[in-house]
Amino acid sequence: MLEQGWCADLAGRLLRSDALGAIMPAGHVAVQCTFFEKSDSVNWLVPVHQDLSIPVRGRCEVAGASGWSRKQDGWYVQPPLAVLEQLVAVRVHLDSCGADDGPLYVVPGSHRLGVIPAAAAAEMRGGERACLAAAGDALLMRPLLLHRSSKSCGVSRRRVLHFLFGPASLPGGLEWRAL
Repeated sequence: MLEQGWCADLAGRLLRSDALGAIMPAGHVAVQCTFFEKSDSVNWLVPVHQDLSIPVRGRCEVAGASGWSRKQDGWYVQPPLAVLEQLVAVRVHLDSCGADDGPLYVVPGSHRLGVIPAAAAAEMRGGERACLAAAGDALLMRPLLLHRSSKSCGVSRRRVLHFLFGPASLPGGLEWRAL
């Protein structure tokens, strides 16, 4: 979506905003934007997980990189942990999201634990918290944060623009797809 002018402009405005400027590491750039929508006709749940893959221009051999996959929109890889620890996601809510709207649930502090095996992640759900939002709110999170989402219980609509920001350059010849 970053190839669309309005989306690239919004990513730039987020980077320049006073609120995010105080939190976002210097030199970070927008590298991906994904649109999520839940409604009475489009409804799903996502089990607890970490976002471990990033969109890259092409495949190359890099120490610490694994899990290469090619999807419809290009190459993805699980980069070294040092890269994952630098990523910041900004979820812009286009609609309000209450407890019945399939909100995001997170396990606070779990992003500090590195990559967590799936079995351990499932056991950590006991400390999760729902992230409720009003239309226009932005939620910041580290993609290593354990998170999940439930199905919507109501007939409301929940649309989110999920921006991923990372360092301008990657190690070992990896390149962001969007740059």
